[in-house]
Amino acid sequence: MTTLRGVLLDVDGTLIDSNDAHAHAWVDAFREFGFESDFLRVRPMIGMGGDKLLPSITGLDHESDLARQIVARRQEIFNQAYLPTLAAFPGAHELLARFKQEGLALIVATSANREELNRLLDQAGLEELVDKKTSSSDAAESKPDPDIVEAALERGKLAPNEAIMLGDTPYDVEAAGRAGVKAVALRCGGWPDRALSGAIAVFDDAQDLLSRFPESPFVAPPMNH
Repeated sequence: MTTLRGVLLDVDGTLIDSNDAHAHAWVDAFREFGFESDFLRVRPMIGMGGDKLLPSITGLDHESDLARQIVARRQEIFNQAYLPTLAAFPGAHELLARFKQEGLALIVATSANREELNRLLDQAGLEELVDKKTSSSDAAESKPDPDIVEAALERGKLAPNEAIMLGDTPYDVEAAGRAGVKAVALRCGGWPDRALSGAIAVFDDAQDLLSRFPESPFVAPPMNH
C-alpha cells in the first residue's frame, strides 16, 4: 500500500463558508456591466475557474478586455462587501492541525487567484497551517481541468498516489481524478452526494471528518488497484 504523504486542499466551500458570497459577487459584477444573471444560475458554477464561469454566463472570451474588467470588478466587490463577513467552517482549523499531527503536508489547490487566496486564508485564520499554496496563477487551465492539482503535486513533490484531494464540488473531484488523485468530498459546499459520486468518501463538513478521522481515508487509505 502506498503511504499517504499529503493533502491537497480546496479552500472555498471546503474550509471557508464562501461559496454563496462568491456567487453574489459575480452576480453584482455582471449586473454592473449590463449582464443579467441570477444567483441560482451562477451558484452551481462556483468551484470552477472564473475563466470558465464568465464565458458561460456572458458569452465573452475570458481574455477579452471587457471580461478582464468584469473579473477585476468582481474581485473588488468580493473583497469589500463579502470577504469581511466570512469565517472558516467549524472544525476547519482543528482538521488542518490534525492532518499536520499525522505528518501530512498541506498544499492548497484552488481556482482562486493568489491574492484572493491569501486574503481568504488570512480572514479564516488558516494561513499558518498551510505548507504550500497553488492557485489559478500556477495553472494554465482551471478546475475541472487537472492543471491545479498537478501543480499542487509538483509543489509538494508528491506522486498522485501519495496524496488525497479534499474538496466540496464535483469540479474538485473531477480535477483530482484527471490528475490520478483520489478525492474526499465535503457536503458543506452545497452539493448533493450524487454530484460528488466520484469521491472515495463523503463527509458533512470539516467537523464531521474530524470526528470520524480514524476511519477516514486519511488514516487508512484504500488500496491502489
